[in-house]
Amino acid sequence: MSILVNLDVMMAKRKMRLSELAKLVGITEANLSILKNGKAKGVRFVTLDAICRHLQCQPRDILEYQENVFQE
Repeated sequence: MSILVNLDVMMAKRKMRLSELAKLVGITEANLSILKNGKAKGVRFVTLDAICRHLQCQPRDILEYQENVFQE
């Protein structure tokens, strides 16, 4: 897939733990972990909105398009 997920980078910059962000966003730690590790097949806009609100960032800070990049 050509979409890279940089959620872990933004969380580190904001010094926020997975469990804390999951509670703030209102999703399970397991689902947030799937997204953070680039294993998610999609993300709801309402979830992306909540993540950006609590990390004080833009969607482009979390999701990045790169040609010919494949994640396993």
